[in-house]
Amino acid sequence: MDDAARARDAAREALADVEPEQLREALDSRLVDAAVTPGVLALVTARAVGPGVDLDGVDDRSAGVQLIYEGLRLTRTIAREEPWVTAPTADDIDADMDVLAADVLVSRGFSLLACTGAARPAVDVVRAFGRDQTLRDREGTDAAAAAELDRNLEVDALELAVVAGTTAVGGDPPEELLAYARDLAADCDGEFPPAGRALSDATADRIADISDRAVSATDR
Repeated sequence: MDDAARARDAAREALADVEPEQLREALDSRLVDAAVTPGVLALVTARAVGPGVDLDGVDDRSAGVQLIYEGLRLTRTIAREEPWVTAPTADDIDADMDVLAADVLVSRGFSLLACTGAARPAVDVVRAFGRDQTLRDREGTDAAAAAELDRNLEVDALELAVVAGTTAVGGDPPEELLAYARDLAADCDGEFPPAGRALSDATADRIADISDRAVSATDR
């Protein structure tokens, strides 16, 4: 199974017990088409930092990162589009379902990371998102500044993925690897690759190289 499929399956499985059925189906339909770069990066990082690691033990962390990102991304979309203002009254129920879905996604992501070394960073990501969206909505924030604040979510999600993957095999993430995650997010410019794509082989190789050098430096 490739990493994209693994990350997606882990995220969907984490929501398999959500009730009622209509909500579970709505959540699942979002994940089927979701960009899974954050979840994949957690897997790739764990493999790079701990070659030979059993990814079965990393799946929940990958899912946690992915669900938090997807929930916050949906929240950002709702804030941008303000569906209760722009949509006909008959469509309000869809907007309400989106809000509920976003809450469930983030909450379930938190539960998956709660007892891991990524728990505190996950809280920090959500707090940073709240601050950024508050600043974005302030009067006088121009379009360029708003776009920059929105893009912080992708940066924070990939940093969280690195933390989740690294702590899965022990230790703290190398600063160079966190910096590389920020560069990856900047290259995506606020939109991760579509479903079916995530990280290239070259990117995975670079992450492995950074991890190898970090381990070598620690050994010295």
